[in-house]
Amino acid sequence: MLPVERQQQILTWLEQEGTLRVSDISKRLKVSEMTVYRDLKPLIEEQKVFKTSNGITLTAQNYISSNRCSYCYKDSNTRLSVQLIKKNQQVEHACCSHCGLLRFQSIEDTVSQIICRDFLRDTTISAKTATFLLYADIDLNCCQPQVIAFESLKQAKQFQLGFGGKIHSFKEAIQAIKIEMLNSECCHS
Repeated sequence: MLPVERQQQILTWLEQEGTLRVSDISKRLKVSEMTVYRDLKPLIEEQKVFKTSNGITLTAQNYISSNRCSYCYKDSNTRLSVQLIKKNQQVEHACCSHCGLLRFQSIEDTVSQIICRDFLRDTTISAKTATFLLYADIDLNCCQPQVIAFESLKQAKQFQLGFGGKIHSFKEAIQAIKIEMLNSECCHS
């Protein structure tokens, strides 16, 4: 099979399944993972597909590039930003975990992935498996109460020792922010 044929097959699978891992593509095409990466490179450069924490997914055809938070409309082009990838492949941006979690809660049924960045390492992580620190004594110039994402519970606890705050899982963090909104202590209430 020629590279162009493999690329077309990958696009077809992505249209049908949404997201695929490189290892799965390699097995299906019966080629090495390195060959898959070479096949994906032009597709990524042409912005037909993009890498996610779970593998490769299609770029939405009707995707509108925006640097505005879909929740509060602030600039979302920071290392605190969150991406919500919908089942229809549209991508929404949020300026911070605070807005990302609130937006996720309101459109949960349409979201396939929610991605944020580890505060210390600045690496992409799945928000659903992240640990969140609320109320830390640090000013990040973003929405209140501040929500900081960590890949590791251990690192969140270490950060908490220095800056205080309360540690929450994904679902607990959403609930904590909702309670703050009810108490009118949220910047968006």
